[in-house]
Amino acid sequence: MSKPVVQDYIRAFIFEHLDIRGAYVQLHDAWRQMLAGRDYPAPAIGLLGEMAAVTVLIAANLKQPGRMTFQLKGEGPVSLLVLDCDQQLRFKGMARCAPGTVAAPVPDLLGHGQLALTLDVPGMRHPYQSLVPLDGDSIAAVFEHYLARSEQQPARLFLAASEAVAAGLLLQKLPGADAKDADGWNRVTQLAQTLRAEELLGLPTVKLLTRVFPEEDIRVYDPRPVGYHCPRDWDKVRQMLRSLGRVECEAILAEQGEIRIHDEICNQDYVLDAAMTARVFSPPSDDG
Repeated sequence: MSKPVVQDYIRAFIFEHLDIRGAYVQLHDAWRQMLAGRDYPAPAIGLLGEMAAVTVLIAANLKQPGRMTFQLKGEGPVSLLVLDCDQQLRFKGMARCAPGTVAAPVPDLLGHGQLALTLDVPGMRHPYQSLVPLDGDSIAAVFEHYLARSEQQPARLFLAASEAVAAGLLLQKLPGADAKDADGWNRVTQLAQTLRAEELLGLPTVKLLTRVFPEEDIRVYDPRPVGYHCPRDWDKVRQMLRSLGRVECEAILAEQGEIRIHDEICNQDYVLDAAMTARVFSPPSDDG
C-alpha cells in the first residue's frame, strides 16, 4: 500500500561538493486553511503567502527549535503581516490591509516600516526579540537582509504564492564553501535565478532541484510535514477579560447585550453572554 502524498512539507538538501545547503517548502492545504474566510485582495495574498513560506524555511532551520513570530509592519496599504510558526512547524498568520488594495511594487505596498522577530525557545528565561528596518524590494530581499545580519552568512531566497499554493527555496552559503569551489556560490545562485514562479509552485523537490541544478550532486533529506494550527483558546479570552475588569465587562454587556471578541490572527469570534461573563469572574469551585 503506497504512502499518502504529503502536500505541505519542507525538505532540506545539501550540495555535496560545495558546502552550500538549502531547503524547499510547499504549502497547499495548510495555506488554503489559513486563507479560508478572509477576503484579502490579491496583493496581500501574495505577500502573506511568501511570508508564510519564508517563516517555515527559517523556523525549520533554527539551531534551537522554538516558536518564531515575524511581524512586518509598515505605513503602506498592506500595513501588517504576521506569521507565527512553532517547533512542530505548525503555522498561523494574518494580514491587515486597506480596502481595495491594488497591485503595486512591494515597497509601495508596505511603505516604510520594520521587521520584528520574537523567538521563544524552551528553557529561555525571556523570548529573544530583534528589530530590523524594511530593506529590499521584495519579501525575499527583506528576509535575505535579515538572514545576512542574523547569521552572518550569505543567503538567497526565491518565493512565490497564489491563492492555492505558497512555496519557497532557501540557499545558504556555509563557511567552507569558497575553499571547496571558489565559483560554487556564484554558479548556484545564478542558476537559481532562472527559477520561474510556476516551477516553485508546481514541482516536487527532487524534480525542481534536478531541473535547476542539473550538473550538481545534491543530497536531499526526508520531508518534514508542515501544518496550519490555530485552535480556539478560551483561556486566553478569559485572561483578557479579567485584565479588562468586571466593571468594564459589565458596562459592555449593558450597552451591547454581549461581549464579542475577534481573534484576528485565527479569524475566530468569541461571544459571551452575561452568564458566561459572570463565570469568568467567579471564584473556582471546590467540588471540581
